Amino acid sequence: MMKIYTIKDIAAMAGVSVTTVSRVLNHRPDVNSATREKVEQIIRDCHFVGNTNARGLKQGNEVIGVVIRGRSNPFLSSLAEAILERADNVPDTFITEYIDERADEFSTALRMTRQNHVKGLIFVGSLIDERVEAIRSLDLPMVFTTVNAESASLSRASSVAVDDRNMGRLVAEELLDCGHRNIAVFGSNPVAGDSLAMRFQGFCDAFADRGLSYDRSMFRETRFSFEAGYNVARTFFSERPGATALFAMSDTVAVGAIRALKDLGKDVPGDVSIVGFDGVDIGRFTLPRLTTVEQPVDEIARRSVNLLLDMMEKGAAPRHILVEASFRRRESVAPCHRV
Repeated sequence: MMKIYTIKDIAAMAGVSVTTVSRVLNHRPDVNSATREKVEQIIRDCHFVGNTNARGLKQGNEVIGVVIRGRSNPFLSSLAEAILERADNVPDTFITEYIDERADEFSTALRMTRQNHVKGLIFVGSLIDERVEAIRSLDLPMVFTTVNAESASLSRASSVAVDDRNMGRLVAEELLDCGHRNIAVFGSNPVAGDSLAMRFQGFCDAFADRGLSYDRSMFRETRFSFEAGYNVARTFFSERPGATALFAMSDTVAVGAIRALKDLGKDVPGDVSIVGFDGVDIGRFTLPRLTTVEQPVDEIARRSVNLLLDMMEKGAAPRHILVEASFRRRESVAPCHRV
C-alpha cells in the first residue's frame, strides 16, 4: 500500500521545520529559493498535495484545523508558525488555512470539517460576531487565539488572549501623559466584538478617566498591512495636520504610517508620535524604533495548543485565559510641543 505522507514527514526529509514546509505550502515569500525548491521537489516526489485541503491524508485520519484570518499580518503568521512548532511534538496532523482578513473564518472551518475528519479547531485572529452562530452546532473542542471568546458562549470553546482593553487604556495614558490630545486611531470596526474593539474601548476609557472625550472623527478603519497603513496615514495626516499622535492597532499599520509621514515631510516623533500593537520584530529596526504593545507569541501558542489537547484528550472544560502583554517604550513617542 502506498505510504501516506504528512507535513512532518516532508519536513523531516527536507531537513527543515514544519513551519518552513507550511510557508512553502501557503506560498509565503519568506523562504529562500533553494529551500523552497528542495521542499517542493520532495512534495512532488511524495505526491503530497498540501495542507490547505489535506487531500494528502488517508481517508479517516483525524486532524486538527488551524484557520488564520489575515494573510498579510506578520504577527498572525508568526503566531500560527509558533502553534505549528508547538504541534511538532503532537501526534495529530495539523492542517492550516490562511484566509483574507475580510473572509469568513467560520465558513472556512465548516468546509474543513466537511472535507476532513477534524477533531479540533484553532482560530487565529478571529472576529467574534453574529457569524459565530454558524459553528455553534459543531461538537468539537476549539480554541480562539488572540481574542477572548467568553462572550460567544460556545459550549466547547476556549480562548487565549491579552487583556486588550487594559492595554488600549495603557496606550492612551502614555500619549495623554506626553501631552497629546489630538490622537488618531487606526484599527478595524470599533463596535465589533473582537480584541481590536476592546483596544479602542480601553483607549476611550483613559480619556473618560480624565474627564475628556475622545473625538471619534479621529478614528479610521483600515486593513492590517504595510500598504494599508501607508495609504490611510498619508490621507489622514494630509487632511488632519493638527493630529500629533497615532495609535495603530497593528505594528504593520504603524510601520506603513511611519513611511507615509516621512513622505509628507513630517518627523516621527517630533511632529507625530506613534504607538503600535503586537510587537513584531520589524518594530525594533524601524527608524525610529517603534513603541508598541508586545504580545507573548510563544506563550499564546503554547497555551492554545495545550488547551485544545486538554479538551480533546482529557475532556477538560473550556477555559478563557488572559496572558500578560508588555508595553515597550522605544523611540517613536515624544512629548507634544504643540498647543
